[in-house]
Amino acid sequence: MNSRLLALAVAVTLPVLNPSLVLSADTKEKAAAVSEEDGKFFDAEGTPTFKIENGTVDWYTFSGYRRYHSDCHVCHGPDGVGSSYAPALAESMKNMDYPTFLSIVAEGRQNVGGGKENVMPAFGDNKNVYCYLDDIYIYLRARAVDAAPRGRPPNKADKPQGAKDYEASCMGG
Repeated sequence: MNSRLLALAVAVTLPVLNPSLVLSADTKEKAAAVSEEDGKFFDAEGTPTFKIENGTVDWYTFSGYRRYHSDCHVCHGPDGVGSSYAPALAESMKNMDYPTFLSIVAEGRQNVGGGKENVMPAFGDNKNVYCYLDDIYIYLRARAVDAAPRGRPPNKADKPQGAKDYEASCMGG
């Protein structure tokens, strides 16, 4: 059996043998904040998430909105709705886990198929993106599970000291 067929057989068989390897779609329930550390919220699995109450978003969701619209919306469309040459992240994030998101943004990705080529550039060296990966992830996760509507969040929590300290450290300030 050649290596390509073997890889395909493994990819098809592993989820059958171990159903936990199949990533199920994210939902508001899975994304619910169960813990908080200096203004950053986490779900039951310890993955960064959002907290939106009475129309007020946590700082990281708001920051993610700002950072997304600074660097990502040019290709992926406003509010993650996609464009003619980049996928709708508000849709694809429903089935993308946190490590995969971090890897794709940091390292980039190239998809070629059906006569079409899509290239996601690597942003691992761009501090304006890399220093805010959690924020962008949190914002897109909120959009993916319909917790955050389109447009600028009307109200936001204050910027926590932990966010200020991390930003200064990451940006070199």
